[in-house]
Amino acid sequence: MSTDTPIPVTVLTGFLGAGKTTLLNRILTEQHGLKLAVIENEFGEVGIDHQLVIQGEEELFEMNNGCICCSVRGDLIRILGRLLKRKDRLDGILIETTGLADPGPVAQTFFTDDEMKTRFRLDSIVTLVDAKHIWQHLDDSPEAKKQIAFADVLILNKTDLVPPAELDRLEARIHKMNAAARVLRANHADVPLSAVLNVGGFNLSRATELNPDFLTPDYPFEWAGVYALPAGTATLAIGHAHGEPGHDHGHDHDHGDAGHAHHHHDHADNELDVVLMPVKSLEAADLATARDAAVLVFSDWEHRAADGETLATGGTLHRLLLKDGLGNFPVPVPAPGFYMVFEGCGEHPLHLRVVGENVRPAWQQDYAPTHSHDDDVTSVGLTLPGAVDGKKLNDWIGGLLRTKGNDLYRTKGVLSVKGSDKRLVFQGVHMLFDAKFDRPWGNDPRLNTFVFIGKNLDRTALIDGFKACLAE
Repeated sequence: MSTDTPIPVTVLTGFLGAGKTTLLNRILTEQHGLKLAVIENEFGEVGIDHQLVIQGEEELFEMNNGCICCSVRGDLIRILGRLLKRKDRLDGILIETTGLADPGPVAQTFFTDDEMKTRFRLDSIVTLVDAKHIWQHLDDSPEAKKQIAFADVLILNKTDLVPPAELDRLEARIHKMNAAARVLRANHADVPLSAVLNVGGFNLSRATELNPDFLTPDYPFEWAGVYALPAGTATLAIGHAHGEPGHDHGHDHDHGDAGHAHHHHDHADNELDVVLMPVKSLEAADLATARDAAVLVFSDWEHRAADGETLATGGTLHRLLLKDGLGNFPVPVPAPGFYMVFEGCGEHPLHLRVVGENVRPAWQQDYAPTHSHDDDVTSVGLTLPGAVDGKKLNDWIGGLLRTKGNDLYRTKGVLSVKGSDKRLVFQGVHMLFDAKFDRPWGNDPRLNTFVFIGKNLDRTALIDGFKACLAE
């Protein structure tokens, strides 16, 4: 590693008792051959964490001023400055925060100071989660939520104390709060150090190369089904059908622990959002293509349709206006084949009828809801084709961070900019952001990928705002 290369910094965070010191001791005692410095941040007047950390060749610094925040950021910068004066170059720096800390200000340090930006690289924020006790804090601790929201790597620790089904439920809950983080399960923080050190987690570009599936998107619909229909006219019937086969949220849809979710468009109980579109086949690739297309359609303006109005199958967001939860809508079928129906949130049974008879779906799937009542911290991920206009993007991002910066904990993106053959990598913490071009696109598809993590996120506004930045 040359002396000009920024030194990677790993921030270890997690609520009280999650296992941060255990992981730190593992890092300090394993034979990895790296020269590391440790900066500890302890809560309380008397420092004790340094007594729990095994002493090794690493340099250990302690700040016992309660929290790394604006008032003491200078202390952190001072310690980092001292580390730069070492004769032998460090391979990395570990910052262990107190269990009550918001990791945001730590990350901001590497955006606000010019020397910090050039000499150090925030590699990743690693959050440990106590799988046994975290449920006690998720609903009443803003710090616990922020630690999860800021994470690039999430370690579900103490998994031996929790049944597998409970772990699955916890991981699903956490994924809604931060869909972009890599989640690992562990006992005694026994994760590979390669998953924690120098992982490039804060850089979405590197993270997607390491794990192409780490950006699993949320979906704005809760169910999709494919029907084989003859040419002619079908009927989309909403409401009870006296036991006839169909899709009934009230009987066969499992919402999981989060409860029933609201679709991102605000609408009344007597309304239901649906999208109908043809799909080539039941092959996984064709279903995925239709699903991704439906995500974009759900972000568009809705067509309001009263009972009896005709619905198009070309990919329009229809908002069905029901009467006491009931409605019948003709659907012209131009050619025989498979047609896919996507249903937004709603407790209304859905049926497709041909000549008065219900048709069973040839394929169907439930999707995790985009937003749940009990999580004010959520993540919105989107991938859109096209090239962005640099000035429009800069104006939009600037305004977004000024007005919503406190609610946007993390922002990451890889963007295709008009007039450039290189990828623009974007990353932000609250109101601070950084964007720079990295490698050429080459043969990769030029797609714009964005992830927003924070609270009170408006999916529709974010998608519409980004769409407005696309070059004409």
